[in-house]
Amino acid sequence: MLIGLLGPASAHAAEPAKELELARPGRAQAAQPFEVVTPEGSKLSLSEYRGRVVLLNFWATWCEPCKEEMPAMERLYQKHRGQGLVVLALSNDPEGSTQRVARFIKESGFSFPVGLDPRLKVASLYRVRVLPSSLVIDRKGTLSYIALGPREWDKPAAHQLFESLLR
Repeated sequence: MLIGLLGPASAHAAEPAKELELARPGRAQAAQPFEVVTPEGSKLSLSEYRGRVVLLNFWATWCEPCKEEMPAMERLYQKHRGQGLVVLALSNDPEGSTQRVARFIKESGFSFPVGLDPRLKVASLYRVRVLPSSLVIDRKGTLSYIALGPREWDKPAAHQLFESLLR
């Protein structure tokens, strides 16, 4: 992925994307496949969600802005999952943090899928350098938008953006 070669959201980008300050990739790019382990020990792969819109979020329990944006991601997920939205959160906590991640998710009541990326393999694949970072992948598996830093994922602009992608 070429996240390092992003321009600002283009002039013809959707208004909700502009309001959310989302960037577009410099050129059309397919999302890179990956497989990670969940805190429960099962496998989780991006290919499981082929044909769905995915909000792929990179976060960590030590990252306060990450934790602050997650309740809004849960509300977005609850509202749109029936139409095909998946919020997929990959923890970048270091090895040995599995129980801390699992406890945080459980105590917070998050219901979206969570994977572990302690060696930053997936983060490196997508050239993520900032936490939180979120990538929006459309139903065709194309990377559509990128958010570096936290966003208010439950504000009207976010709902408009995902409703347009889920049509």
